[in-house]
Amino acid sequence: MSGDMDPRDPQAMTRRQLMRHSAWFGAAVGFAVAGGEVLSHVAGTASAAPERPTLRFAQISDSHIGFTGAANTDVTGTFTEAVDQVNSLGYTPDFVIHTGDLTHLATPEQFDQVKQMMGGLRTPHVFTVPGEHDSSDDAGQRYRSAFGRGTRGDGWYSFDIAGVHVIGLVNTLNLQALGHLGQDQLEFVRKDVAGLSSDTPIIVFSHIPLFAMYPQWGWGTDDATEALSYLRRFSSVTCLNGHVHQLFTKTEGNITFYSGTTTAYPLPAPGGAPVPAPLTLPAGKLHAALGIREVSYQRGQRQLAIKEQPLR
Repeated sequence: MSGDMDPRDPQAMTRRQLMRHSAWFGAAVGFAVAGGEVLSHVAGTASAAPERPTLRFAQISDSHIGFTGAANTDVTGTFTEAVDQVNSLGYTPDFVIHTGDLTHLATPEQFDQVKQMMGGLRTPHVFTVPGEHDSSDDAGQRYRSAFGRGTRGDGWYSFDIAGVHVIGLVNTLNLQALGHLGQDQLEFVRKDVAGLSSDTPIIVFSHIPLFAMYPQWGWGTDDATEALSYLRRFSSVTCLNGHVHQLFTKTEGNITFYSGTTTAYPLPAPGGAPVPAPLTLPAGKLHAALGIREVSYQRGQRQLAIKEQPLR
């Protein structure tokens, strides 16, 4: 870290990272069991005695601003509720991540609206990654114009905070059957983590899952295996994604994957319908299918404490 930043400060980033990430970014966090609190599956460390966490952040995802349909007739309203719920956590999150599909049709007006709405989040930093709805017809140019200042390539980046290394990846461009990272981004991951100690906690967030959740619907990333190979030596790796609009957890060795929920509308469970189209729920049931997540990390531990909150 740079000499003018105190590494003991839970909100401290390096000067380089602050310069790169003072702009809007995005990503989402996907952890938890609904209504409860769980620990990510990381080997080797017992739970710490209760104390103020070193790092606390929140996840929101798949706001789909601009969507119109029976599944949610007011996505602006539910996203506003999600922002308000983050703001009422009882503390100021060190950052908030949005894991993509900020907009539904990637229009300049929708990007302006969601950016203004996220400006209401009471947090020092907001980080984002694009969903396929944010880059459907222009290779992500409008997304990067709104949220990509300081990022690399198609919008990927990393930063260090409170002893944790966080990587935001873009796997929604050059889509074929599955999500795709591409060689430039894979090389970025390799170089990005090469100098890190193997006991550094790693958090990776992307829109499409980095594991094969349901390839028949495109719920996976075709070249994720190579990216994950660079992370196998780390004792604590947590991958967060959006896209699937539902909670799902999978552990492979030292890496745990958490798919996150949405603030817009639910999608069917894998294979539960012919296509992953928005689900219209019975009256009064929508809020229980939407939500936010809060995540905390205690310095010296290798576990993330994760709590899921359905929209109130």
